[in-house]
Amino acid sequence: METEQINSYLDTAGNMIIEYAPKVLAAIVILLIGIRIINKVVSMAIKAMAAKGIGGDLAPFLGSIVGIGLKILLVFTVAGILGIDVAAFVGILAAASFAVGMALQGSLANFAAGILIIIFRPYKVGDWIQVPGEFFGQVEEIQIFNTIMVTPGHKTLIVPNGEVINGVVTNYSVKGHIRLELSFLMAYEESFPKLKGIISDALQGLEYILDEPKPQIGIESYDTHNIIVAVRPYVAPDNYWEATFEVNERIKNALSANGIRMAYSEGVELGSIGE
Repeated sequence: METEQINSYLDTAGNMIIEYAPKVLAAIVILLIGIRIINKVVSMAIKAMAAKGIGGDLAPFLGSIVGIGLKILLVFTVAGILGIDVAAFVGILAAASFAVGMALQGSLANFAAGILIIIFRPYKVGDWIQVPGEFFGQVEEIQIFNTIMVTPGHKTLIVPNGEVINGVVTNYSVKGHIRLELSFLMAYEESFPKLKGIISDALQGLEYILDEPKPQIGIESYDTHNIIVAVRPYVAPDNYWEATFEVNERIKNALSANGIRMAYSEGVELGSIGE
């Protein structure tokens, strides 16, 4: 009796394999090929939108939406091949989507924030920005859920759009120029007009320094042993670090060449106040 039941189970399993194996195999093949085709279609769509003049930030966003829509259609197609009732499948999928949506409210908020970023454009691809959490970098891509940034040290930051839209975003590129916040020490006995002239001459002809707005040079504050001199030249955002290094090197050389002395915190001697 047991042998007959086992044989019956084996026959049933064999029949099911014969019946469903081709469908399952076809579904797997279509799924794999379909995903590859969808990825190529999305890539071509992004290139076509870029060729039509659609912004570099909007094209990847729309491409992501197109890719998701096509993959949903692919899932329905595979379900039909497997013999699943598509109408019932849609109902189950809707219920599952609702449950997943409740569990992933943060992701939905990031999606909504992504749409707001695309519409109101507080920043775009290529801009240098600082977002909540003190994250600073250049925008490489605006995706559905995240903004991809690259730091000056070439680290990739993946920042959820919800966190960006709910905080203060500092855009360093929107004005086309940014001010360097540099400071130098001057001994009290040195002449500030002389030092100001030396620094002003040192800034002339530098590759990355803009002529307009004009660089600002002034006394920022008074320290125990030194006067803090602020130097504020303007540069293009993309040249921030190159300009910083260039200005520091040029001013150091100019101060050295003109014999400007500096007080140190240890072993300092009292001296007179210069002009």
